[in-house]
Amino acid sequence: MDQDAARARGPRAAEPVPEPERGLVDLLGAVARGDEAAFGEVYDRVAPAVHGLVRRVLRDPAQSEEVTQEVMVEVWRTACRYDPRRGTPRAWLMTLAHRRAVDRVRSEQVGADREARAAAAEVGRPYDEVAEEVTDRMERERVRRCLDTLTELQEQSVRLAYYGGYTYREVARLLSAPLGTVKTRMRDGLIRLRDCLGVEW
Repeated sequence: MDQDAARARGPRAAEPVPEPERGLVDLLGAVARGDEAAFGEVYDRVAPAVHGLVRRVLRDPAQSEEVTQEVMVEVWRTACRYDPRRGTPRAWLMTLAHRRAVDRVRSEQVGADREARAAAAEVGRPYDEVAEEVTDRMERERVRRCLDTLTELQEQSVRLAYYGGYTYREVARLLSAPLGTVKTRMRDGLIRLRDCLGVEW
């Protein structure tokens, strides 16, 4: 009887989006159009929650910082894919974060397995591993050249966070700069790196 009544009422209307989430919907729309200021606001609003989720998955502080930055870059380049009809912005962002964190765990495991196989093998490395290493070196060289285009504070912040494994607070302390300034410079540096690398995101 209840099912008949439900059918008579027709399909259920979409749940109303809470006010803070509506703000994020508008901001993501602006990010999709290339609005860097909107991206900065999205970053400030959601990066702490993204980092918290990633940290719970990875446990490792340095890797958690790195993956958080990767997630935020993905938000910058894929904001146009967000569809408010499929869920709230926060749910979409947390899905991106969880997926990226899980990918990192799998990648680490694959890397560990590869090293174990290489150590056990007494023959030369297969061609595909050599080719992969050459490709990685070329990619690192491209990144190095693009890092040279950043401002001094942007470059120092990105290098310390990505290559040094330092947290935001540690980077701020090492550079004797305010935490907010370090976060802003790192965010701006990531945007400039994306443009320099010329990756179609």
